Amino acid sequence: MTAEIGKIERPLAEQFKHGEKIYLVPLIFAGEDMPSEYKEKCSCYWQQVEEQLTNLETKIGKVKRIYHESIAVHGDEGMKIIERFNLSSYQIAKIRCDNGATLEGIEDAELLKEVTDWQRCLLLGLISEKVAGIVSQSYFEASKKRYEFMVKKISETLKDDEAGLLFIREASSLQYPDDVEVFSVFPPALDEIHRWLRDQATKTEE
Repeated sequence: MTAEIGKIERPLAEQFKHGEKIYLVPLIFAGEDMPSEYKEKCSCYWQQVEEQLTNLETKIGKVKRIYHESIAVHGDEGMKIIERFNLSSYQIAKIRCDNGATLEGIEDAELLKEVTDWQRCLLLGLISEKVAGIVSQSYFEASKKRYEFMVKKISETLKDDEAGLLFIREASSLQYPDDVEVFSVFPPALDEIHRWLRDQATKTEE
């Protein structure tokens, strides 16, 4: 079950304080070569993420476990990788680690490499339909195993009544454990980012 943050009223918040919870944050990237307009929208997005997370923590419970896509190691070593990977998600995670939260490695390193390699093959635009089919199926199977591993790690590390924070791409098909309540962090700025990307794609086609 996924709950909408804006609809969590006080009586309902009391109910959600019990049991395992995941605060789900979509990962957004702003590369150095992106236009300043896009970077500004991304900066606004991460500010709103912090505000919504703070609101969730106040109403339902502070983050105790942090999970981040592409991170296979825990603690300080994992945080150093996040800092290089995405400074915005790192800053949000660090605030919570400084307040007692723990970063847990959520990936299997070899599975992550396999998925990444199959994805690169797909992006090449293969000519042979047979080869493309093999690559697509291999990518699907590796991705399925990867997500199953991530769910297993969450189940193993997220304790009773704890809240976890998960940073992951929007396109993921992660199936969360049945006993975990998922709260999607979806700031207004995310819609603006989607709209900007669609507009750029339209201009490129024209």
